[in-house]
Amino acid sequence: MVKATIPDTRMLVGGERIAHEPGRTIAVLSPLTGEVLAEVADAATEQVSNALASAESAFEAWRTTSGAERARLMHRLADILEREADDLARLESADNGKLLRETSTQARFTVRNYRFFAGAADKIYGHTIPLDAWETFDYTRKEPVGVAVLITAWNSPMQLLANKLAPALAAGCTVVIKPSEIAPLTTLRLADLVEEAGFPPGVINIVTGGKEAGVALTTDPRVGRISFTGSVETGKAIARAAADVLVPVTLELGGKGANIVFEDADLDRAVPGVIAGIFAAGGQTCIAGSRLLVHETVAETVISRISEIARQIRIGDPTDPDTQMGPVASIVQRDRILSMIADAKTDGAQLAAGGGAPKDGTLAGGAFVEPTIFTNVAPDSRLAQEEVFGPVLAVTTFSSDEEAVTIANGTDFGLASGLWTQNVQRAHRVARDLIAGTVWINTYRYSAAQAPFGGVKQSGYGRERGLEALDEYLRTKNVLMDLSDDIRDPFAIKA
Repeated sequence: MVKATIPDTRMLVGGERIAHEPGRTIAVLSPLTGEVLAEVADAATEQVSNALASAESAFEAWRTTSGAERARLMHRLADILEREADDLARLESADNGKLLRETSTQARFTVRNYRFFAGAADKIYGHTIPLDAWETFDYTRKEPVGVAVLITAWNSPMQLLANKLAPALAAGCTVVIKPSEIAPLTTLRLADLVEEAGFPPGVINIVTGGKEAGVALTTDPRVGRISFTGSVETGKAIARAAADVLVPVTLELGGKGANIVFEDADLDRAVPGVIAGIFAAGGQTCIAGSRLLVHETVAETVISRISEIARQIRIGDPTDPDTQMGPVASIVQRDRILSMIADAKTDGAQLAAGGGAPKDGTLAGGAFVEPTIFTNVAPDSRLAQEEVFGPVLAVTTFSSDEEAVTIANGTDFGLASGLWTQNVQRAHRVARDLIAGTVWINTYRYSAAQAPFGGVKQSGYGRERGLEALDEYLRTKNVLMDLSDDIRDPFAIKA
């Protein structure tokens, strides 16, 4: 096991590192061994308020900083993140149990996100608008929303934060960040790196904590935008709280992705794509292809091939290069997944692979779940409808394109879907008909800084990545000037 260096775990407020209050700490546990990796602050409401005040104070100077200067600092941060990528990857693997090869890729994808939005920072344009009256000059300005609260999940802290922080900084917002208390360490490491990059104090603030900190961040009228990634129920609670203070919200919530294999699919490509969709990262991604919809004529072959692969997946230490699947993020999460597996068995689904926790003594202390496949899963069953957030695949067969689309769209979620076919007309027709924010064709789990990402239905609203993400942190101001010398009628609107 490769050891990670634990960072300074104090919070960052106004350029200063803030220690926890006496008796207010949260233990960060290793999902591999269960040992305590670190203690972080469980921020009180007053500490959160101080962070918001710091961001609010820094906003006036930051919003008037040129886009070119914001870009320079962001490129500098990207350089530092690239230099530290290997250490950050090891730290994230230790923190949330994901494979080192996965966190290494995400660390470098994070760098790409900052560079992409740095390139946009000095290209935030308004428009001139020709009105009906020639003597009127009308234009728009794009302005930052103010203080942005960024709340991330535990499954991909570096990447999720870059999705939010990069466009917020480019837009001219100041931020208060709260990582998940389950995996906060790479975010706390960022505190040192933004200081090295030269960001002014207060532009980036980081607090840690649980429910009290979250409530304080999402009920404060000083906030201009909340961006949250996490569970549906928490997302709904945040939206309700934010509505009371009229703060706009971006929500990236759960998913129940359908990975659809048609009868003409290239199975040599589709089978690894199915495996990548559900067992990569231990299924702990909101975009996981946790439902396999496979045409009845190729179902037997596909199920046989994926089941054989699943049974041979190497489970273990995520830093070992031979490991193919590490632990899930916590013992609590492991037990929840195992409970859903037990329910699926009683609901009549047929177990084709896995179905429990590894019995190997070397894995007994960790949060491990076997790669699990269920066949004959009814589309309306709990396993087909609820997000497991673990390495559990629900397989359902279909007989026509229309049936596949109906089943795929038949959940409350709409984040990501994939399809495998060699028929170009079918590919674009089905992509059009799927209700999802992202549709992959002949690939799965592919991310790009330039490509907008987000969901519909219970998967949330708003977009991250791509230039669309920049708009989440900007508001439009209209400016109109009457160039005429006319004296107006003061009792009638001019239009």
